[in-house]
Parts: sequence; C-alpha cells; structure tokens
Amino acid sequence: MNTTKTIQSALISVFYKDGLEPIVRKLHEQNVTIYSTGGTEEFIKQLGIPVVPVEDVTSYPSILGGRVKTLHPKVFGGILNRQDNESDAQQMVEYQIPQIDLVIVDLYPFEKTVASGASEADIIEKIDIGGISLIRAAAKNFKDTVIIASVNEYGFLFDLLTTQNGATTLEQRRTLATKAFNVSSHYDSAIFNYFNQNQEETVLKISEQKGQVLRYGENPHQKGFFFGDFDAMFTKLHGKELSYNNLLDVDAAVNLILEFKENEPTFAILKHNNACGLASRNTMKEAYLAALAGDPTSAFGGVLIANGNIDEATAGEINSLFCEVVIAPSFDEKAIAILSEKKNRIILILKETALPQTNVRTCLNGVLVQERNNITDNKSHLTYVTNSKPTEQEIEDLLFASKICKNTKSNTIVLAKNSTLVASGTGQTSRVDALKQAIEKANTFGFDLNGAVMASDAFFPFPDCVEIAHNAGITAVIQPGGSIKDELSIHFCNENKVAMVFTGTRHFKH
Repeated sequence: MNTTKTIQSALISVFYKDGLEPIVRKLHEQNVTIYSTGGTEEFIKQLGIPVVPVEDVTSYPSILGGRVKTLHPKVFGGILNRQDNESDAQQMVEYQIPQIDLVIVDLYPFEKTVASGASEADIIEKIDIGGISLIRAAAKNFKDTVIIASVNEYGFLFDLLTTQNGATTLEQRRTLATKAFNVSSHYDSAIFNYFNQNQEETVLKISEQKGQVLRYGENPHQKGFFFGDFDAMFTKLHGKELSYNNLLDVDAAVNLILEFKENEPTFAILKHNNACGLASRNTMKEAYLAALAGDPTSAFGGVLIANGNIDEATAGEINSLFCEVVIAPSFDEKAIAILSEKKNRIILILKETALPQTNVRTCLNGVLVQERNNITDNKSHLTYVTNSKPTEQEIEDLLFASKICKNTKSNTIVLAKNSTLVASGTGQTSRVDALKQAIEKANTFGFDLNGAVMASDAFFPFPDCVEIAHNAGITAVIQPGGSIKDELSIHFCNENKVAMVFTGTRHFKH
C-alpha cells in the first residue's frame, strides 16, 4: 500500500505571517489550491497569489467578530475524511466537500497576552477555538493530512516541498502530528493554569516546550534530560555542555546567591548542592579568597557564584582552582579571557529572571508540589529569648548564617564569623552530629570559633547543641524555636552568657 501523499490543496490561517511568504510561493509554484481566511487571506492576495476564501467553500461569512470562521463541516470534512474509506469518499462528493491535504495554522498568543498584564477580557479573546480545532483534526487524520502547527516547522515543510515536490511519507506526517499535539496540549495547559491560579482544582499540569538531552543523568548509566528555558536565565560564554549534576549545583548556587543579592560583594563556592565556602567583603577578590579559605579541599571541582561583577583580579585568583562552573551577573572582558584559559570551564552570566514559585519533585508513584520557601530571616523576625543580647556584629553574622542554613541540606548547622562561612554540618541524621561535623571542619581549616555564631535549620529538642557550641567558643545562636523543651536551651544560654534568638521559621531542606 502506497502511503505517500502529494499536497494538492492547503488551508492556511495564521496569526503571525513571519516566514509564511516562501511557503505560499512554493505552494503556488506547485499548483496547490490555497484556502484561507481573514488577515491571512489578505496577506496571500497581496503577494499576487490566487486564494479561495473559506467563505466561498462554506457559503457562510465570518461571524461574531471573527470568533467563528472555519468551524464548518465543509472545512473539517475536507480535513478529516479518510481517503481509503468508501463511505467518506461518497459523502465528500455528495456534500461537495473539497479535499484539504495540508493545514498551516498557529494559535492566538495566549501566554504572551497573559505575560503582558492584559485585562482578563483581552486574555479571554486570545483563547483560540478554530485554530486548536484545526490542529487536532489535521493531526488526528495524519494518515492523509499534513499539519503545520508552528512556525518552527516552516523550514521542514519548505524542504519537503522543494526536495519531494510536495510529497510526504506517512512517517513524516506522523512526526508533524506529534509536534502538533505538543502545541495543542501545551496551549490547553497554559489556559487551564491561568484559570486555576487559586487552585480551585487540585491538579498539576506542567508543560515545558524547551528541552535538551544531557550527556547522562546523575550517573553515566542513567539517561538525563533538562526541560526549561536555560537561555532565559543565563548567557553561556564558554565551556563544555552542562551535565545533570552541573545543573543541580547551578540551581543550588543561584538560589543561595539570591539571598545575598543586596549585600556587599559576596562569593559562594558549592559542592553537591551545599555551600563549602561563602563570604562577604569590600571587594569581590577578598570575598572569593575568604570563601575559598572556608574549605579549599571541597572547593576543588565546585561551582562558583558571585553576586556582582567578576573583575580581572578575582578571575586571576579563580584561575588557579579547578572548578566546573563560574557564575556572575557580569564579567570584565579581561576576566573572561583569563577564565576561558581552561577549555572545559563553564562561564555563565546570570540574568534577571523570575524563578518558579513552586517546587516540584517526583515521589513514590506521584509528584510532590510545594510553594517556594520565600522567607528570608531578617532583623524584624528575631525574638530575643535570652538575658544576653547579641551585638550588632553578631546579629549580622546570625542572619548571614541563617541564609546559608536555609539553602543547605537538613539536618544542618552553620557556623559563621565576620560575614564568613566558617563551617557547616550538612545532611546529617542528627543535629548533634551536624554540629560536631561543623566544629571538626572549622578546626581542620584553622578557624578560631571564639566569637562565632551558630544557625540551625530547626529547633533544639535538648540543650546538648548549645552546650557543645558554647564549649567550642560560640557566643550567639539563631534557631526557629518551637520545641516543648525550648526552656532547657534558653536556661543553659542564660547560665553561660550565650545570646540566642528565635526566628519562628523552620528551614528544612530535604
């Protein structure tokens, strides 16, 4: 059975006319009968190419302000008829329905209209009815009909018209149908999500149009993919392709540095999604060197990120470290030249981009969704629960440590001093273990913990952590509070002149 079909007729109805002219001219060259409506019909006429108005086929005008143009049995019959079905063929003749072999259609720009802040009335008018119906009809009947549902497929169609003289194979038509259903399903998801902003329906619909195949997943034996608009967030200046693990670290780095967006020059170094170094200083070079001193061992192969411009001096220091990724909102030209000396080092410019307000992850045989943790502890959140009150420097360090703690795997303890991450205990099953790990790490790298502060992601059920911290020289503590035994920790702090503040907000990160 020959499944190759040659295009002899086409229905064209598009919102955007960009890129359409070469297609129309090629169809005309091949003596294809063209049907069209409204603005597209006028566009084709202005090219001097014959076009049959859909109204001449349906004997019905465009009505309701253009809301109804193509919704007619003679249009959809021409698209949906099964050419190998005898009954369909008879009805095509009986009702004088013209065959339509090719449908080129796009959809009203619903998402762009929503993003523009338009009124609800304008948004509703951008819900396409005829276009979406034409896409579904032509895609359903891919055995006989070619569907072009996006300008992205114009090049493919033009190649078919040029190299195959308008002939298409079943496989090609099925591929185009798949792409068309991608367009229609994404469109419907966007409309539903607009109407469901207040979560009247507890339903999750996610549709990402941009995706890429990664070299592999978390490990070489796993396939990996990224779905999202990476280029909307970053300009990649140099380096190899990002891996699955790179992307996870970059995500963690961006979320962390945004906590310090308004701070003085701040530099962070991350490894396996956790900060191993972070410092704020008067210059970016000083911030980098202080961050690196926090754990120069873990920094090897890490992801580096700054909250401001990376200059030549800072780049010179970074260049001696093997690191996977360097991220900043801007770089001096000389800094780019220095950092590009390592051919695989990835250099990214971080753009101003709004991050999703929901976190999504697979769980069991389903999906977990939660609101983004948008609370960053600040001075107004603090409740002073001990007799000793923290100094201004300690308050600054406590809030500094809290920001890091929020972005570190639980259970976690963060130790900080003079706007520097001294050490952290990350991802431990016991908060005591996390604290001991942090103290041991600080001692390993020669930090004096006298006068340092401690942040915890959750409350202390017992006074053991504040006792261990006090014995190590820590003088101030920040924690959410809320344990039924808070008084035990408060009492120890009062007895030993340790300042402690509660924030009232837990920052678990699993």
